[in-house]
Amino acid sequence: MELFLNERSNKSECFSRFLVSLQPRDIPDDDAAEGSTSHVNGRPDAGSSEGNAEEGGKRLSGAQRKKLVKEERKKQRGANKGRRFQKVRDEVELCFRIAGGKDCEFGNECRFTHDVTAYLSAKPRDIYFPSPKDLSDQPPFVRVPDVEMGDGGDISESKTSLDPTTTCAIFQHTGDCKHGLKCRFLGNHVRTKEDGQLELIVDEEKKARLAAAETEVNFIDADTLRKIRTKKYPHPIADAYLKDLQNNANDQKKVEDTVPAGDTSATPGDIADTAAKPVEVPYVTTTKAADEAQDDTPDVPLRFMEKKRLHWTGKTYLAPLTTVGNLPFRRLCVDYGADITCGEMGLAMSFLQGSKEEWSLVRRHPSESIFGMQIAGSKPQLLVPAAEIIGRECAGNLDFVDINCGCPIDLVYKTGSGSALLDAAGRLGKILVGMNKALGDIPVTVKLRTGVKDGKNTAHKLMPRLQSEFGASAITLHGRTRQQRYTKLADWDYIKECVDTVRAREADEDLPPVPIFGGGDCFSSEDYWYKMDNYGVDGVMIGRGALIKPWIFTEIKERREWDISSRERLELVRKYAEYGLNHFGSDTAGVNTTRRYLCEALSFQYRYVPIGLLETLPSRINDRAPAFRGRDDLETLLASPDSRDWVKISEMFLGPAPESWTFTPKHKSNAYGNEEGQG
Repeated sequence: MELFLNERSNKSECFSRFLVSLQPRDIPDDDAAEGSTSHVNGRPDAGSSEGNAEEGGKRLSGAQRKKLVKEERKKQRGANKGRRFQKVRDEVELCFRIAGGKDCEFGNECRFTHDVTAYLSAKPRDIYFPSPKDLSDQPPFVRVPDVEMGDGGDISESKTSLDPTTTCAIFQHTGDCKHGLKCRFLGNHVRTKEDGQLELIVDEEKKARLAAAETEVNFIDADTLRKIRTKKYPHPIADAYLKDLQNNANDQKKVEDTVPAGDTSATPGDIADTAAKPVEVPYVTTTKAADEAQDDTPDVPLRFMEKKRLHWTGKTYLAPLTTVGNLPFRRLCVDYGADITCGEMGLAMSFLQGSKEEWSLVRRHPSESIFGMQIAGSKPQLLVPAAEIIGRECAGNLDFVDINCGCPIDLVYKTGSGSALLDAAGRLGKILVGMNKALGDIPVTVKLRTGVKDGKNTAHKLMPRLQSEFGASAITLHGRTRQQRYTKLADWDYIKECVDTVRAREADEDLPPVPIFGGGDCFSSEDYWYKMDNYGVDGVMIGRGALIKPWIFTEIKERREWDISSRERLELVRKYAEYGLNHFGSDTAGVNTTRRYLCEALSFQYRYVPIGLLETLPSRINDRAPAFRGRDDLETLLASPDSRDWVKISEMFLGPAPESWTFTPKHKSNAYGNEEGQG
């Protein structure tokens, strides 16, 4: 990747201004980070190859030294699999009922303190959350007013932790902060009563006006999770379907047992196709409250053709992204133009175990106009019951459910899930048919890779069957095999071949066209529209491109390359922090959870090279830029690969990180200092 040369400057002047080194800087190995199981301790640059030049007093040959250097570099790649992130809590923990101005039902037996004065005395100073006008591209980048503790308004000076100039993201969005006195931005929504006690402020007008527009949906209550966990949650459609599958399997076994030896009239393929035929079970509506007037009326099975059609042609699609594709990040991408969003991959087994963390993955913000969730599993016995529960609990707030047939990591693949389903078409068919029945009118989509082994693509055989035989409502094909991961460019010629194969079968069987999205290496507006114009896809799913530059959706919509300024990028970081506080909470635990995921986002965004420094456009996702200096100090800071700088950026919006808190990056190449720290 070459740096931009101003027409009025000569080459040497430009390089001396922006280049730090002609050596290309290391780019984190996404492939190794996804598949590695090792963990590194200490600095990635700790230990020089010269220090190993002699072993046991023996001088090493050139080949041996080269091997040691290669091994050392290998240790610096991949993922820090030993990462542990724990919640940071208040030094004095106040009961959340008392914090919200309510009475605690446990009274003196409550394990949390009810002493508000003691809590406020030990509570750190409120965090100042800056507004857009407080941001600058010059140090210190964020203007923080110099406020005396307790100074201002009707807040008593004795309440030394309060800052009346701060802004609480939750209060500003909803008119009511659910964290009450525990909020780290408390000064924005509290006043002192005549008796000197603090009183929480509630903006009833804003609460009534904005509640629907700002309240997340798809919350699963504790009672429902308990029913799921104890296997008391009913899923009659899944039970009937799985029973029929078992009966079919028993019938198949009888057929196999009765076929005389040497009889070839019934081939294994015929038997397998018979077993994979759709099982007719009644369709039950996905509304929570059944219509009592219809109790005695038999339900009519829902045919696939009656499913809600997905009209996605030309829409921008943000890929489901584990860890980093959380709700705050999806909101950010929606602001920049993403049309379709999908939650992080969840495991069917964990959904059926009533995992609170797994069920949080289905949460949706009202700004997400087309939202789906992605699920992974290995067999109908897991995926179909999970789909039925999801469909019932998220009825009306879920536009599609995506089956993951592309996850390449060993942890998923070895259980028969993810990309392992690419080699199990019969099993995948049973899963799709069963999930379609269990989800009622909610469409089922499939995301897959080109195949399992490099050089042995199989998607062209599987994809034509997904709609016509199994009832998939949309298909997304990532142009790499499971073995390939991210080591090579995506094969878009093969994606086009698969699209043509599906369209040919649709034409033969007079089927409506199913939306087909391609994926892989889309990093600019030019990339996007070239792929749309030349490969026959209805859209392009964007993953890493959106992680590095979330504004890519704006570029696509406006068909331009955006030379975004460092201040605009800092405003993006501010907005992410705001959305994170709204989602994770504004108390101490929520602030530091937001900090953790903000640092995760910055671990991708630092890779962006400003297009104003490039000689040729557009930039490519696999380009390796030399170490460079930004056009201003803020741009240089935002391009830092040092994870300590990401924490420094987070402190501009979330206050100083606690002494016990450190961030361990996913990629070893970004790790510095003690990597056993907790986040």
